[in-house]
Amino acid sequence: MSTTDPFAELAGVTAVADAVLLEGYLLYPYRASAQKNALRWQFGVLVPPAAAPRLAEPSRSRTELLLEPRAGATLRLRVRFLQVQERVLLDREGRVRDEMTVDGTPYFGWDEGVPREIDAAVALADLREGPVTVPIALPGAESRDPIVDAAGVEHGAYLRRTHGLTGHAELSATPVPGPYGAWRLRLDVVNDTACRPDPTRDAALRRALVAAHGVLGLDAGAFLSSTDPPEWAAAAVGACVNEHSWPVLAGAPGTARLVLASPIILADHPQLAPESPTDLFDGTENDEILSLRTLALTDAEKREARATDPRAAELLDALDAMGPAMFERLHGTIRPDGRAPDEVPTLVTPATPPPTTPWWDPAADASVDPETDTTLVQGRPVSRGSAVVLRPAPGGDAQDVFLDGAAATVQAVVHDVDGQVHVAVSLDDDPGADLQATHGRYRYFRPDELGTGLGIGEAR
Repeated sequence: MSTTDPFAELAGVTAVADAVLLEGYLLYPYRASAQKNALRWQFGVLVPPAAAPRLAEPSRSRTELLLEPRAGATLRLRVRFLQVQERVLLDREGRVRDEMTVDGTPYFGWDEGVPREIDAAVALADLREGPVTVPIALPGAESRDPIVDAAGVEHGAYLRRTHGLTGHAELSATPVPGPYGAWRLRLDVVNDTACRPDPTRDAALRRALVAAHGVLGLDAGAFLSSTDPPEWAAAAVGACVNEHSWPVLAGAPGTARLVLASPIILADHPQLAPESPTDLFDGTENDEILSLRTLALTDAEKREARATDPRAAELLDALDAMGPAMFERLHGTIRPDGRAPDEVPTLVTPATPPPTTPWWDPAADASVDPETDTTLVQGRPVSRGSAVVLRPAPGGDAQDVFLDGAAATVQAVVHDVDGQVHVAVSLDDDPGADLQATHGRYRYFRPDELGTGLGIGEAR
């Protein structure tokens, strides 16, 4: 009998999927008393259907994408989410307390997140016959952990409690018209848990699938990119419906047998930076500053953070163990992203300039001036103040896809140290554009990713 794990290939997505699972789980300064941690569970929340209208949160997500099947292929699905676990603080008489301190260590109530996974394998041929439903059923549970002092005297206990969850995932597939033999695959993840129609948000979240996402694996055939599909599939991909979830090709670049159905929009083949050794529950581009700020917490703040959640304690332990070499790695890295190193653009303009000086550094190169320089877009000169239309090229930032056709205004024409030209723009329909402009924060595109004018071929 083979002991091979039939879901082993899905492990290639685990690192990125874990980052999705814990994104926003607990934010700096990682303390329960911090205001930013008063409202948690921001991404991929699927609440009970009775609570959805009142809380304006969905009870289901839908992911659609195209695949090219092969005979005898098997589709493997892993639905992952956090189940909220109440941690109730009781004193020695069994009364609920907000907080207590024992031997200098604080204790208080808190909601923890327990990772859950539901696996299923479905023959693609079975999907020809109709939808396949995968049940999600987790019973409620309760445990008690005593709180004792150094002498072994019990002062109270943590009561940990989860509520039962029920739901289902449904897989279905339909052929795509045309000669290519592609299928449209649909994954619905649904919370069916019963609850009162007017629960508080906390009560609903304790019966929710939090940070819900799916991992799909195909042992024969290939998935098609929803961000950059082949030309023949573009119309069919455009007709796909994705609600509260977005499919990205996962695993190593160049492969197409793994998909992450993510509540956070990502580019195809997302990877964790090797310089990021610790999960800070936030965007990894902030690793250096978050690590340094966390190490600067006072001893009292660190004690509270450690008492807030076991994951916060692990984070502090990991940061305490980091040496100078690791912090040097966090300081900055240039990656070619498929281009030769000398082709990587490095803008001479800072991302957030000092407010008392121009947002670019005039001393960096007197031959350029972002305020007055021009570049050609579709054969027409554009400069600061020109009206343009965004036409993001495939393979760039995944979120730029949603800006295709958006009207924008040129704020600067900048040159990088390799002589490449980049156009800084602000979105015309962005209500925060003026505020971002005061800090020199713009969106950058190459000239060939722009059109001139607001549909009339003219620049302002």
